[in-house]
Amino acid sequence: MRSGPWKRVSRIPSPGALVRRALLAWLCLTFVAGAACSGGAAPSPAANDRLLVAASIAPLADFARQVGGDHVQVITLVPPGASPHTYELTPSQVQQVAKARLLVLNGVGLEYWADKLIESADNPSLIVVDTSQGIEVLAGTAGEHGGNPHIWLDPENAMVQVGHIRDALIQADPAHADDYRANAERYIADLRALDQEIASEVATWSSRQFIAFHPAWVYFARRYGLVQAAVIEESPGRESSPADVARIVETAKRIGAKAIFAEPQFSPKAAQVIAEESGAQVLFLDPLGSSLDDPSYLNLMRYNVAQMAKALR
Repeated sequence: MRSGPWKRVSRIPSPGALVRRALLAWLCLTFVAGAACSGGAAPSPAANDRLLVAASIAPLADFARQVGGDHVQVITLVPPGASPHTYELTPSQVQQVAKARLLVLNGVGLEYWADKLIESADNPSLIVVDTSQGIEVLAGTAGEHGGNPHIWLDPENAMVQVGHIRDALIQADPAHADDYRANAERYIADLRALDQEIASEVATWSSRQFIAFHPAWVYFARRYGLVQAAVIEESPGRESSPADVARIVETAKRIGAKAIFAEPQFSPKAAQVIAEESGAQVLFLDPLGSSLDDPSYLNLMRYNVAQMAKALR
């Protein structure tokens, strides 16, 4: 059982790991007296080193860069254009996590591959950060057993996630704790300003209901008083039936939808059919920033608000 959003991965070493450790101990003993030799725990990085941080999705990678600054090197596991709901990690990515100090996860079941990755990486020094801790999780669909995982699309939740990343970085690298605290404080202030900016924009919209591709926007909708009236794909990989399409078309006509929102990680065909039948246009929302030249979280959220404004203002 763990008592916080992060944990150090510990397990009984394999025979191969024992051999590697014995060899390392022998090498250490051959150095001249006074040479430093690390034990089982990973040391804090030297002044010219950077912590390797693996983040599951682009928004979390951006959070880690904002807080870690020059002290971290961040890799994103789910590449642009892919969906975390269906993406399968490559052997090279497992090797990267085997060398990482932090693994930053969204949690709430988004990273269905997380347990297998941690086991395969076999990295005793890895700190796993579950950034969903302390966030109220909304109910998910039939395919989302732990609840709806799209917590980062509410800036208030993003602030909590940033706090978890800050704390994990301090635990991994206490020598730079003041930097991590200052960077997190600055970035959380940016997120508060973003939240106010979005609220002011949404207040000008005449419509409050929208149709999305999949249930990614419920946290955003709750935060800003919107209603996700229908979704095209209830759960990952489950295509809409003809009856589903007919129902969504009826909903679109009833609410006077100007647009049907697709996502760049999925085929827009179903959205195009619904838009044609209901007299709407197809616009793209991007929960991950895959389609943006600058996929930073702040830019990502402003892009999505601008897309929604075209249909709801």
